[in-house]
Amino acid sequence: MRPILAPAKKRMSPRSTSQPHSRCIKPTYQTSPLSPPLFPAHSIIFLYSSPSSSPSSLFLQPPLYKPTPFSHSSLTFNFTTLFFPPLLTMASFKATLFFSLLASCLLSIAMAGNFYQDFDITWGDGRGKIVNNGELLTLALDKTSGSGFQSKNEYLFGKIDMQLKLVPGNSAGTVTAYYLSSQGPTHDEIDFEFLGNLSGDPYTLHTNVFTQGKGNREMQFKLWFDPTKDFHTYSILWNPRHVIFMVDNAPLRDFKNLETRGVSFPKNQPMRIYSSLWNADDWATRGGLVKTDWTQAPFTSSYRNFNANACVFKSGSTKCPSLRTNVAGDDWFNQELDSTSQERMKWVQKNYMIYNYCSDAKRFPQGLPAECSLA
Repeated sequence: MRPILAPAKKRMSPRSTSQPHSRCIKPTYQTSPLSPPLFPAHSIIFLYSSPSSSPSSLFLQPPLYKPTPFSHSSLTFNFTTLFFPPLLTMASFKATLFFSLLASCLLSIAMAGNFYQDFDITWGDGRGKIVNNGELLTLALDKTSGSGFQSKNEYLFGKIDMQLKLVPGNSAGTVTAYYLSSQGPTHDEIDFEFLGNLSGDPYTLHTNVFTQGKGNREMQFKLWFDPTKDFHTYSILWNPRHVIFMVDNAPLRDFKNLETRGVSFPKNQPMRIYSSLWNADDWATRGGLVKTDWTQAPFTSSYRNFNANACVFKSGSTKCPSLRTNVAGDDWFNQELDSTSQERMKWVQKNYMIYNYCSDAKRFPQGLPAECSLA
C-alpha cells in the first residue's frame, strides 16, 4: 500500500520537567487487635497516585529500621515513609497523619507541572486554550483557522509523554500533529501525526523521523482502540542510540543509531515539542478524496499529563536529570527494547501497521534507504 505522504506540516505560526497532577488520599485507619489504642513502633506508608493509576491505599507495616522510599521518575506512584515513636495514642496518630498527608498534598501539587509552565499557545487567535488551572490544553479548528502550541524548553534527548484525546466524530480532513523538531533546512524531527477519518472509520497514525533535513521514513498504523473516546499516552523515547515511538507503553517502531553504517541520527540539535490541529483535506483522508465537513466544526483535540524526563538545553548547555539505573523508568538515557518489548513491537507491526517505507521498493527505485537493511 502506498502511503498518504504528508507535505510540510502546519508549523507553529510564524514556526522543566513537569509531572502529572497527583491527588491526595483520604486516610483510613487500621488498628491491631492486640494493641489498641496504643501502637508499637510502626512505619506508616501512604501512596498518592496520578489520575490514571490504580486507587490509592493506606496501610500499616511492621517496624522498619531504615527508610525504604521508592520513587518513580514519572511520579505515577510516590511512596513516603513516616516513622512514629514507640507509643503513639490514636488521637496524636490521627493528628500527625493528617498534617503529614496535608504536607504530602502540597508537595505533590508543587511537583505537578502544568501547561502554563511548560507551553505557549503560539497561533490560532484564541482557538488554543489552557484550562482547569493548567491541567488541560485544547486546540480547535474551524473554517477560518487551526491552532497550535510549542514547549518553552528545548530538549536534547529525553522520554516525552503526552496524553491526547483526538477529534471525535467525522474528523475527515483534519490532522493533529504532535512532534519534536529543531529549526532550519537541516533540521531534525520526530513525528506523531493523527490523520482524521469519516465517523466510524479508524484514525491513521503517521510517524516519521527527519535527520539533517531528510525525512521519507514514514510508518503508518491503525490504532487498536478509539483514540477519541478517552485519553491515551503517546511517548517518544529519544536517547543517543534509539528513537522509540510508543502508544500506552506499547512500542510501535525503533529508529536505531546506525551512524557507523552511514545513516544520520538526531543527536546534536535540541528540539522543542510542537503540536497543531489544522485542515489538510487536500491529502489527509484517502489522499484528499474526502473533504472536511465544516458543519461539524469546531473540531477539538485535548491534551493532559505532559511529562518530560529529559535533558533541557538552555544558553548553549544541556542540563539533565540525575539518572538512576535501578529505578524503573529513570534509565531512559540508556534504555532499549528488551526481548519482550521487541516481540510486542513485532506483534503491533504485524497486526496494525499499514505502511512501511522499508517495504516500498517502487518508491525507492535506486534502492531502499540504508537503515532498512541494517536495522
